[in-house]
Amino acid sequence: MIISASRRTDIPSFYSEWMLNRLKEKYVLVRNPMNIHQVSKIDLSPNVVDAIVFWTKNPTPMLAQLDELKDYTYYFQFTLSAYGPDVERNLPSKNKIIIPTFQKLSQEIGKEKIVWRYDPIFFNEQYSIQYHCKYFEVLASKLAGYTEKCTISFMDLYRNTERNIKPLNIVKDTREMQEELLQRFVEIARQYELYIDTCAEIGDFHKFGVEHAHCIDRERIERIGGFKLDVEKDTNQRAECGCVASIDIGAYNTCKNGCLYCYANYSENTVGKNFGLHNPKSPLLFGEIDESDIIKERKVKSLIKTQMSLFDD
Repeated sequence: MIISASRRTDIPSFYSEWMLNRLKEKYVLVRNPMNIHQVSKIDLSPNVVDAIVFWTKNPTPMLAQLDELKDYTYYFQFTLSAYGPDVERNLPSKNKIIIPTFQKLSQEIGKEKIVWRYDPIFFNEQYSIQYHCKYFEVLASKLAGYTEKCTISFMDLYRNTERNIKPLNIVKDTREMQEELLQRFVEIARQYELYIDTCAEIGDFHKFGVEHAHCIDRERIERIGGFKLDVEKDTNQRAECGCVASIDIGAYNTCKNGCLYCYANYSENTVGKNFGLHNPKSPLLFGEIDESDIIKERKVKSLIKTQMSLFDD
């Protein structure tokens, strides 16, 4: 089993103590987003958790506690883009905190365990193609040697984000704009011995040497963990998504980064309310179990292949 922590919220930034408590107690409770009274109990024992993929914009709170992850195979999807506080409203200074954290994390765990994400990409009067290229190079120069690649994606418009992004006056990108940006990104990345791939993009950018990403990545997990996995594509994700199957332990409307483009938050007031209900010692990310909840233990198992093949490396 692979754990995703989490596409729905930033666990390393805001819930790292809770996460480490869950690993100590070796289980977590997760509400079904479509039916909140259906609760899954998920085993987090190292013998069934093959890998953990952390998604974050600022894992600084976890830096001093990385040793508590020693029994697990894991890596970070670390989003670091060039937007200012008009877009990513609650992030700390990128120069003073986030970039140094990226570098420190890489030094501690290895560059193969930290994937740089520059996404989602959108365009407006301020955030033009020229702007993105200028600051992508600035970031690439600072992150070179600390990661292997950068995953990018262009912003998808979700119904629940339309109100939030309206003040940004976003210009709908064209195929020509995407190709121009991507070609220039690839040229910049090569200068710093990085490569580019794309996350869940319909477009084919092979002519630039750009492949589709696998953010929950079987091959990366196998390389880090030193084993082979028997795991298939995640059928719960979009057709364009290359991720393999995982179980997400996060919850929507709990991320306090305040990014205007975020698809995982529907209401700032709800985020504040849910965050106020967070207890780091609770098996739930926020709130408590009540009599209307039905808890079912989810059947999980390790996906590590125990039968060696003549053709395994």
